[in-house]
Amino acid sequence: MRTKFKLLGIVTLMLLGLAVATIINVSLNFRDYSINSAIDKAKTTATIVKDGLTAHMVNGIMDKRQYFLEQISANNDEVKSLWLVRGKKVIDQYGKGFNDETMRDAIDTKVIASGKMYKKITEKAGEAILRVTIPYIATISAGNPNCLSCHDVKRGDTLGAISMEFDISSMRNTGLVTILKILGINLLFIIVALFLINYYITPFLQFFSNLQDGITKAYKGDFTHEFNSKVGGEAGEVVSQINTLFHKMHEAFGEIRVNLATFVTDRSNSDDPLYEAKIVINELSDIYKFKKTIELDENKNVVYSRIKDVLISKFKLTHFVIYEINNKHNKRNLIYISDAQLKSICDEKLVDDDAQKCRAHRTGSNVISTEFQELCKTCTADDLHYICLPFTINEDASILVSITSKDKADIAKFTSCIPSIKNYLEAAKPVIESRILMEKLHDTSLRDGMTNLYNRRFLEGFIDQIMSQAEREKETYHVMMIDIDFFKMVNDTYGHDVGDTVIVALSKILKESIREADLAIRYGGEEFVIMLHHATDKGALQVANNIHSSFAKLVFNVGANEKLQKTISIGMAKFPVDGDTIWKCIKYADTALYEAKNTGRNKIVLFKQEMFENNEGNTDY
Repeated sequence: MRTKFKLLGIVTLMLLGLAVATIINVSLNFRDYSINSAIDKAKTTATIVKDGLTAHMVNGIMDKRQYFLEQISANNDEVKSLWLVRGKKVIDQYGKGFNDETMRDAIDTKVIASGKMYKKITEKAGEAILRVTIPYIATISAGNPNCLSCHDVKRGDTLGAISMEFDISSMRNTGLVTILKILGINLLFIIVALFLINYYITPFLQFFSNLQDGITKAYKGDFTHEFNSKVGGEAGEVVSQINTLFHKMHEAFGEIRVNLATFVTDRSNSDDPLYEAKIVINELSDIYKFKKTIELDENKNVVYSRIKDVLISKFKLTHFVIYEINNKHNKRNLIYISDAQLKSICDEKLVDDDAQKCRAHRTGSNVISTEFQELCKTCTADDLHYICLPFTINEDASILVSITSKDKADIAKFTSCIPSIKNYLEAAKPVIESRILMEKLHDTSLRDGMTNLYNRRFLEGFIDQIMSQAEREKETYHVMMIDIDFFKMVNDTYGHDVGDTVIVALSKILKESIREADLAIRYGGEEFVIMLHHATDKGALQVANNIHSSFAKLVFNVGANEKLQKTISIGMAKFPVDGDTIWKCIKYADTALYEAKNTGRNKIVLFKQEMFENNEGNTDY
C-alpha cells in the first residue's frame, strides 16, 4: 500500500511539474505576444500619423492636424494617449506647434537624441500601460516623401517622434483567464491520469504485496502461501505458475528437511531454513568424507586422532581433552589432551578410577559450567569454564570430550557447535564400535579360554614391542616361570576336570597378585609366566612369595571326602640384568624353575648364570 501511494505521489508531482512548466511557458509567451502586438499597433499608428502629417503638409493644411490626431486616439480604445514631439531643428524652423509639441519627459529626449524606438511597461494592480515612443527620421529614398524638401534638416536627422500609451490590461486579463483555463485543464488531466493509474496499477501492486508476503514466508521455509491477484492476461498466467512452483517447493523442501533430519540430528530450527539446509548439506558432505576416511583406519586410536583433528581444524578448539571410558570396569582412559603441560580439569585420581564421578558420564547429558555455579563437583579448575560432552559407543565403551576456556564467550560459541560435534561422533560411532569388536576378537585370540590370561601367542606377538619400550624408557622386568608340582599325577588320578579346577584357581591367584601394568600369561599346560613391570628386587620376591603361599593354602575337594592340596615351583630372572632380551630372561627363569624342580620342588629360585651353564638344554622336569 505504501508503494501505491508513493507511486501516485511521484506521478502527481511529475504531472504538476509539467503543468507548472506549461503555464509558465504559456504565460511568458502570452505576455511577449501581447507586448509585441501592442508595439506592432504602435508602429502602424506611427506610420499612419506620419503619412497623415505628410499629406497635411503637402496639402497645406497642417493647422488642421489636431483633429486628425484626436480621431486616431478616439477610434482606438487601446490607445490611452498620443502626442507628437518636434525635434530641435523642426522647432527652430516651424516653432513648437500645437499643445507645445516639445519633449515632455526623458524618454522623449532620449528617443530624439538617439533616433531609436523606446518601449516601457508600467504595471499596477488595476492596469498595465505600455509606453512606446517612435522617432521620425528624415528620408529622401524613392517611394517616400522627400523630407529634406520641406525641412531644413539633413538626411538621417530625427525630425521628431510620436509617443503613445497603450492600455494592455485587457490583454493581461485575457492571458490570466487563459492561464487559469490551462491550469484547470491540467488539473483535470492529472485527476483522470491518477484515476487511470490507480485503476490499472492497483492490481499489480496488490500482487506485488502478496508476492512479498509469500517470499517472506518462503525465506523462513514456508511455501504454503497462496498467491491471489486480479491481474489478467499473461500476468495472471504468471500468478498461476508461481502458485504451482510454490506447491512443488513445499512438497520437495518438506521431504528435504525430513531427510536431512534423518542424517543430521539435534539441529535447532533456523529463521532461514534454506540457508540452514545449505549448511547441513555441506556438513553432511564433510561428515561423509570423514566417515569414508576413518572406515579405512586400522584401529580406534587412529580414529580418535581423526576426531581430534576435526575438533581443531573445523571447530577451532584450542583447549580440550578426549577420554575413552570402559563402561564395564568403570575406568576412564586419557586419549588426547591439547596441552601436555596442563592437567585435566577433573580430579584425575578420583575420576579415572571411578568414571561415575564424572557428572557428564553419569547423567549422559552435556555439562556446561556457565549454566550453574560449581556444576560438576569433581572439577578442580577454578579459573576455567568448561563443556563436557558424553557420547556412548556401545555397552562396553563411551567417549567424553571436555572443552575448556577462560572466556565465557568461547563457551557460548562452542555450545552452538555441540550438535555438529556430536554428528561427527555419531558418524565415527560404528567405525569405533567395529574397531573395538576387532580388538576384542583379537584379544580373545590372544587369551587362554579357560583362565582368560594372555596366552603364548600374545607373548610371541608383543614381546618385541614390550622390549623396545623397556629399552627406550630404561625399564626393568622381573620374569617368573611358574609350574604346578606333580600336576600330571592330578590329571591321572582325579581326572582333567580336577586338573582344570587347579589351573583356574592358580590363574585367579596370579591375577589378584599383580598390578595392572604387569602381565600374567599361561605359557602352556600347567606353566605360567609372570612379568612384573619396573618392580624392585624386594617387591618382585614378595609377589612370588605371596603367589607361592596363597596357592599352597588352597584345598580342593576331589570327592569321597578326600581333599587335595598342591604346591608350585617358581624360577625368577631379571631383564636386563640377567639377559639383554626378555626372551633370554624367560629362558633363564625356566632354567631357575628347573633348578627348583631338581632340588626338591615347592620353592622359589632366583636365576644364576652357572645354572644355565650346567643345565643348558635340559628342561625336562
